[in-house]
Amino acid sequence: MKTLPTWTATWRLIRAGRRPFLLYAVLWWFFLASRTADGMVDRAIFDDLTGATPSGIGLWGLLAVLAGVHVARMVAFFAKTYGEETFRYVAQALLRKNIVAGVLRRPGAQALPVSPGDAINRLRDDVAEVADFPTWLPHVLGQVSAAVVAAAIMFTIHPTITLVTVVPLIATFIVGRYTMRYLVRYWRTSRETTGAVTGFLGEVLDAVQAVKIADAETDVIAHFHTLNEARRKADLKNSLFLQLLQGVWANIGDLGFAIVLLLAARAVQTGTFTVGDFVLFTSYVWLVMDGPEVIGGFVADYRNQAVSIDRMLELQPDAPPEALVSLDVIPSAARNLGTDVLINPLETLEARGLTYRYPNSDKGIVDVDVRLERGSFTVVTGRIGAGKTTLLRVLLGLLPRDAGEVRWNGRPVDDPAAFFQPPRSAYTPQVPLLFSESLRDNILMGLPDEAGLRFLAGLGVARFLAGLGMTGEVSAYTRRGNLQAAIRAAVLEQDVEELEDGLDTVVGPKGLRLSGGQVQRTAAARMFVRQPELLVFDDLSSALDVETEQTLWERLFASRGGSRIGPTCLVVSHRRAALCRAERIIVLKDGRVVAEGTLDGLLERCEEMRRLWAGDLGAP
Repeated sequence: MKTLPTWTATWRLIRAGRRPFLLYAVLWWFFLASRTADGMVDRAIFDDLTGATPSGIGLWGLLAVLAGVHVARMVAFFAKTYGEETFRYVAQALLRKNIVAGVLRRPGAQALPVSPGDAINRLRDDVAEVADFPTWLPHVLGQVSAAVVAAAIMFTIHPTITLVTVVPLIATFIVGRYTMRYLVRYWRTSRETTGAVTGFLGEVLDAVQAVKIADAETDVIAHFHTLNEARRKADLKNSLFLQLLQGVWANIGDLGFAIVLLLAARAVQTGTFTVGDFVLFTSYVWLVMDGPEVIGGFVADYRNQAVSIDRMLELQPDAPPEALVSLDVIPSAARNLGTDVLINPLETLEARGLTYRYPNSDKGIVDVDVRLERGSFTVVTGRIGAGKTTLLRVLLGLLPRDAGEVRWNGRPVDDPAAFFQPPRSAYTPQVPLLFSESLRDNILMGLPDEAGLRFLAGLGVARFLAGLGMTGEVSAYTRRGNLQAAIRAAVLEQDVEELEDGLDTVVGPKGLRLSGGQVQRTAAARMFVRQPELLVFDDLSSALDVETEQTLWERLFASRGGSRIGPTCLVVSHRRAALCRAERIIVLKDGRVVAEGTLDGLLERCEEMRRLWAGDLGAP
């Protein structure tokens, strides 16, 4: 598996949020490094009080300096918090945006590499872990700067005692060198077991009905308990080991401080130390001793980054590792496609030799040819398992083809998944999904405002009005018109009228549960509102009654005005209403085309078509 170096990811994240990071870095470095000023002022105060080294500005002047330093540090602390938190959110947003974009770029019919619950866990915890790591750098830099300055000043006062502070640093690196691999192992196990728990929980919540029907509640709970127990043990090992390391680092520092304190106290008794020197040492020694713990924590966190980065990369296995931290803005594909459709509308769509086999299976399609002409109505039919849905998915790039080619107006389509998007094409699967949003939003699905201009493109009005700067006004008007037209074409207008809040009614998992037929017609309206060149239906009418289906096809054909200038339709169906209207029928069996032609011709010469017409849909 490809990976991404931690420092590459860190640098890209810093570039993404360079302004808040710079604000945070400068102020946090100042906050940490300025602590050396406290020791110098404290030393001057006590030396002034004891008369060892009188200051030129007096006691009150020294107190004023001390107060000024603390006020400046307080202001810096609050300001750096703003920069730090802003940077974290910018970095997290970049990572999540790129991960989601990578998932959306994958063939749509391919399942996620991990369960949805585990994916959410990675988008939350692993993203937060990696986005937080760059904040270590100013912390370590400020801590090391303060420690170096403090050690240098201490060395000028008493070299021997100062050298004692080096011992904890050496001990820390020795401990870290021999324990980091265990820390990484425990961290990885902790993340994996947490992902297993969240993944299983997500699947159970999505399949409550199936669990209850199978009377498997007890077994599901038992398995969930097993996963939680494994997670508990992994988290306990990881936490205990991390706490052990932090305790070792802290105690090494405490031990060094105790030794320095004893040596400094004896130096005061022998007269080689002033009281001010003693106060400075007790203040500075913590600056130096904090170094081992900070460096140890930094090294431990650095080792953990590779685990979290790899877990995020697993969500987009087909993308290059650098895509995880790409700073490129996601282009507006719909805008570019809209321009291309205006100058390159669909005339012919050809697929030659399309082949796809599901992994570890002989199921799929083999050497399938399809040709669609502008405005045609083509139906793909066949028994269960014949490969109808697979054909649509491979053609549209929702599954990666093993062989074959697709051509739009004679030009090869190298990336069907990116090519077949609105307004070139729109697709409704067998089981459409609705979000917990209003019915209006479920139909529009983020439709850009300028999409409405395509409604007037044929009249040449869109470009004229856009040149006058009236894009937004015309888009809003035409989109409303398109929405109502799409609702009517999908035979959904009566359902909308019966809803209490009309188009503003919240539907989906957390809203009103629509019937299967209403869901399918909502998905159809989602297609129609985009006015695509190619409409692809996968058994759209399976949940519709005969009358509603007849009305839907009649309105679709009526929108074409009896000519061949309307949208091109590719339909998977076994229903007679669609078969009777088809200008061309493709019959699939065992993933291969066994016949194609008109309905009358196929009924005369194709035994498979006669069985389908008689209602035999069982697997061969």
